[in-house]
Amino acid sequence: MLNEEKYRCRVCGLLYPEPPWGEDGKSPSFDICECCGAEWGYEDCTIKGIRTYRERWIAEGAKWFEPKAKPEGWKLEEQLKMIPEEYL
Repeated sequence: MLNEEKYRCRVCGLLYPEPPWGEDGKSPSFDICECCGAEWGYEDCTIKGIRTYRERWIAEGAKWFEPKAKPEGWKLEEQLKMIPEEYL
């Protein structure tokens, strides 16, 4: 099985088909997470930035940046469990 952690948003844990920070984990795409709205390589470039952005996103209701992409039956708590441990 592939290393799923590098395919997840560091802020919210959403799984992507391509790694947001590249195969090497050091080359952000600067795309926007369709769930939390974080720009990879900007809001998630430090642990402090990741935590600050995540806390604000959750405090504001954890709204999807792209509502049409939200899966039916989505559960915030389940997705947050998928955040790689080093980014908690």
